[in-house]
Formats: sequence, structure tokens, C-alpha cells
Amino acid sequence: MPKTRQSGFSLLELLVAMMIIAVIATLGFKKYNEFSAKARYLKAQDTLRIVGDGMDQYFLKHGKYPDLTSYESMIDANSPLVKENMIPVNVPVKDPWDQPFEGMSGKGKYELKCMGDPNSPEERKPFTVEPGRIQGDSGSSPAPATAAPGAKP
Repeated sequence: MPKTRQSGFSLLELLVAMMIIAVIATLGFKKYNEFSAKARYLKAQDTLRIVGDGMDQYFLKHGKYPDLTSYESMIDANSPLVKENMIPVNVPVKDPWDQPFEGMSGKGKYELKCMGDPNSPEERKPFTVEPGRIQGDSGSSPAPATAAPGAKP
């Protein structure tokens, strides 16, 4: 009498398939984390670029930057930048890593700072936005900002 073979997967075949899935998932998760961290860094740059563009618009309209002592005073609902619709309402006070943005402005200049990614400070360094530029500590400029009239690049 011939033996009938049962169909299905052996335990070894299931283990191999699970290992392949685990390796693929690990690689995918690592790439997801890299892209997510890069997106947070770009979001921080965009946030400060929006505020910097608002400061430049204020300069074009009034011939000077507003006297604001902190980043919070720049984005407050009573800020001249918000009241004159140069920046949107509800600009975030903190960066994507939950650290506060820093900033100040005076008649001739402004400076906005982000401390960068605390989990990867060598890859996503702190950066500063000033009239006419966005500058990282590495000396490279990730993206040019609009220069204010009379500002020296």
C-alpha cells in the first residue's frame, strides 16, 4: 500500500520564511526611521524659513526689523508679523524634537536658531536663519533664503 504524503509546510520552511520576513522588516524599519528623521529636520528648516520670510516682508514694508526679544514674541498672536499676515497663525514654538526654537530681532537684523536633531547631531546639525541665508554649523547652506534689501549675504 502506497503512503500518502500530507501537503503543507514543514517547520523548517516556516522558520526560513519568518526569518526572511524579519530581515526585510528590519531593513524597512531602519529606512523608515532615516526618512522620518530627515523629514523632521526639513520641517524645522521650513518653519524657521517661514518666520524668516515674514521678517523679510516686514523689512520690505517698514524698512527695519521689528524689535522682538524672543522667538515666542515673533509668532505670538499679537506679533506684528501675525497681525500683518506676514506669517501664519499657530506657527510651532518647538521643533519636531520638542526643543524650543530660539530667536531675536532688532532694527538691522534677526536670528532664528534650531538646535537640530539631538539623536543624530552629527548628521542633522543645529542651524541658524539670518537675513538672506540659512546656515548650518558645517558651513554648508542647505537652502538659500530670500535676501532682504540692503542685507549682506
